[in-house]
Order: sequence, then C-alpha cells, then structure tokens
Amino acid sequence: MTSARLFILGLGTLLCSAAFAAATPSLQDASQAFKQGQYPAALEKVNAYLGKNPKEAQARFLKGLVLTELNRAQDAIRVFTELTEDYPELPEPYNNLAVLYAAQGQFDKAKNSLEMAIRTHPSYATAHENLGDIYAKMASQAYDKALQLDKANMSAQTKLSLIKDIFGPSRLADAGKNKPAVAKPAAPKTAALSTEPAPPIPEMPARDKPAQTAAADTAKPETAPAKTVKPLALPADPKAAAQKLLQAWADTWSRRDADGYLAFYADDYKADKKSHAEWADERRARITRPTGIKVELSNLKIEVKGNQVLASFKQRYESNILKANSTKRITLEKQGGTWKIVEER
Repeated sequence: MTSARLFILGLGTLLCSAAFAAATPSLQDASQAFKQGQYPAALEKVNAYLGKNPKEAQARFLKGLVLTELNRAQDAIRVFTELTEDYPELPEPYNNLAVLYAAQGQFDKAKNSLEMAIRTHPSYATAHENLGDIYAKMASQAYDKALQLDKANMSAQTKLSLIKDIFGPSRLADAGKNKPAVAKPAAPKTAALSTEPAPPIPEMPARDKPAQTAAADTAKPETAPAKTVKPLALPADPKAAAQKLLQAWADTWSRRDADGYLAFYADDYKADKKSHAEWADERRARITRPTGIKVELSNLKIEVKGNQVLASFKQRYESNILKANSTKRITLEKQGGTWKIVEER
C-alpha cells in the first residue's frame, strides 16, 4: 500500500507458540529458512509439511510469503485467494492479496481486497493505511489523466502536486509495496486483533466545491518578502533536539512560512533529481498556495546514528485543498552547529 515505498510486503516472523513449534518441527524449520532468506529451502520444507497438513492456515500463509519473495506473484495470489475462501474471517490474506495486486497496478482489485480485510477486522490499522495509499495512487492517476486532457487545469495540477508532496513520488510510484502484514495467526480460526487505532482515510477534495474554495485552488501563491530566519535554539541532547526541531518544522509549515520552512533543510538536501533551487521554488509555491494549512505529528520515534538522527512519525496534513495521513521518515544531520534535514521519505 511510508523510506517511503507505498507498501513493502512485510514478511514478518511467523508467531508460533512453543508447543506448536515443538509439535511441528518441519513448519518451524520452514519458518526459520524463510527468516534467513533461504526461500527455495523454505518452499521445499513448507510443501513437505503441507503434504501431511494440507489445510493448515499458517503453513499456507507462509507458502504465500515464500512465493512472493521468489517473485512467483501469480502462485502467491492463488495461495492467498484460497486462504480467503477457506478462512474468510482472517484479514491478513486479504491484505497481502492487495499488496500483490497493487504491485501489478491492479488498484481496483487491491482496493476490494483491503475493504474485505477491514470488513473482517475493522481495527486492522495496516489495511486502513494501505487503503489510504491506494486511494492516493488512484487519485494521482486521475489527476494525471485530467492534465493530459487539459494541461491548463491548475486545480488538478495543485492537487497532484500536494499528493506527491505528502506521500512522496517514490512512495506513490511503489504503491502496493510497503506495509507489513500484522503478526500472523497461530490458529486457523482466529486473527490477533490489533490495538493500534486505524488512521482516518484521506479525504480527497470533492469535484464540485464551493466557488470560494475552487478560486483558492487557482489563486496565485502569496509571496512573502525574503527574511532572515534565526537559527532555532536546540537542546544539546540529539533526541530532544530532533523532537523540538520537528515540532517547530510542523508549526512553521502550518503557518505557511515558506522562508522559515526552507530554513530547516540543508543546502545539500536530496530533492528527487531536482536542483536545490528548483525544489525550493516548488516547495514555496505549495506552502503558500493553500489559504490554510494544519500539520500534526504523532508516534514520533527517534534513533541516533553517529552524526545523524533518524526520525519516523505519522503526519496528518489538512488544507483547504487536501486532507491526508502519511508516514514520514526524516534524516537530520549536524551542520554548522545546528541540525538540518538532509533527507525526507
């Protein structure tokens, strides 16, 4: 369906109880081979196990994961499809079907599979987020088509730019490759319920909007006079500094302060094959074009690695043009006595 990558099929460890593992050493061996990346061996072992236990849900799920890693997508689709037929109460096979369909560009099928996953398990947060990613990809394609038919359609251009900005071009391009499935059920009749609250689905702007909103979409960006931005005073502790800086970054974005926003980025910021000047001009336009912006961060996780700080978080973006939720990963680096954003995914 966020190192972005719209959803990498999460090939997480299969959870087996000690008693289950002891009673079925061949499945345990297959799972271990899978975790070690020995996919042909894992397939051989899981097939041997299924020869004696052809209906066992966990083994069949593992086989689907192995086939996916072996780039045998059609075989994996068949395995997960049969699982949904035999165990329709389990949401994970639907989610992984959606991953495979999305990787093939079959977004309608991916959407339908995710809706089934959510229907069987309404608190399955992974499926909700993946569905949001699929909606964003489908909206991106629709806006692209609108621009092919009418290159002067500034409203479509604005919406497309905002979607790419919020989700990231690479993430949209890889829709269907990045959300791991949750822990796999140890028993065929139950699914472990997630306690994580499902994020709201991004609301795409309605086609028929009030005149004042439509006018705002096509209005020329407001331009603020260039100003000198004072460096932000940050704590010495890298984690505390990153937390304060990222909150200030979100607040500055919410104020539509383009100069202040750009000051958070390093001069060598990686800007998707654009020059830094081109990227800065594009960002300035996107920040000043909406008449109002609100950016909120949550679930912030920070890791220090040498002279860099790696931060990941949930981002909720809302403007008069677009509402969306996404996962962001930002790399900060100490430069000139302060921390700067050097990469954002």
